[in-house]
Amino acid sequence: MAKSITIAVDAMGGDNAPVEIVKGVVAAVNNNKAVKVKLVGIEDRINEELGQYTYDRDRIQVINATEVIETAEHPVNAIRRKKDSSMVVAMNLVKDGEADAFISAGSTGAVLVGSQAIIGRISGVKRPPLAPVLPTVKGPTILVDCGANVDSRPDHLVLFAKMGAIYSEYVLGIKNPKVGIANNGAEEEKGNQLVKETFPLLKECKSINFIGSVETKDIPQGNADVVVCDGFVGNAILKMYEGVGTTLISEIKKAMLSSFRGKLGALLVKPSLKKVLKKYDATEYGGAPLLGLNGLVVKSHGSSTAKEIQKSVEQCISFVESDINSKIKEVLNSDN
Repeated sequence: MAKSITIAVDAMGGDNAPVEIVKGVVAAVNNNKAVKVKLVGIEDRINEELGQYTYDRDRIQVINATEVIETAEHPVNAIRRKKDSSMVVAMNLVKDGEADAFISAGSTGAVLVGSQAIIGRISGVKRPPLAPVLPTVKGPTILVDCGANVDSRPDHLVLFAKMGAIYSEYVLGIKNPKVGIANNGAEEEKGNQLVKETFPLLKECKSINFIGSVETKDIPQGNADVVVCDGFVGNAILKMYEGVGTTLISEIKKAMLSSFRGKLGALLVKPSLKKVLKKYDATEYGGAPLLGLNGLVVKSHGSSTAKEIQKSVEQCISFVESDINSKIKEVLNSDN
């Protein structure tokens, strides 16, 4: 019998909490028999939402937390002062071994600060990166880092590449994933100082399949399975990626509904369009894991709906079942 996996979920984090958080957790539990969830937050509000659903009550536990960390709060101060917040209480469950993973759609800054201070880093990991999945023509691509570390050193990027490759292979199922470094040109001599210093280190790294530089225009084509960069560049890529996608979808809808002919055409292309949109829907892959911690942390979008929360729970199941942290430790030990 498969080992039961326990996930602590911040029920109060995000724009749609606790409604969409609870709905997504229930869907995940009903769809995955091996998972248990500890929903952490204001007990009365969580139970009110849970009352609308049918689920195995032995697999969802509500843990009361009287405080909520708001997005506008200073991350360090919030983590220090709000010890009974849903985020801090849930992280402590992972720290104490009562949960295998933690999910939150709340403040990104607080998640980054709290997870390192409370859950802690794997020995040898100096800068845990956020690694969201980007949909591409050829399938999912990991972008690492997307904002956890605005300033990084070459050795940080090498570790990002190794951890990203492990995640890509064992969670996304991509064998021998292609790793590229985000650059302003395909030539080896291109790039800023960080890229120029990191490139030869990645080239010499035997544990990854390094393919060289990747221009950002090539990322949607799926030319690399793992794209490595510092958090400043990664966040710019991610936000542009999301912004262009949202704008295009909005403009296509607007054009199709602008005339009778457009509406007629929309009816004809709707099935095919749905397939394309699903392929490029990043929420199909869950949230962004923070790699290199003693327990898994997944940061979901602040605007997460039930679907992304459900996918984030399922993402955690794959991560834990694949024992990603042990594989990261193996890579780190082989380097010593």
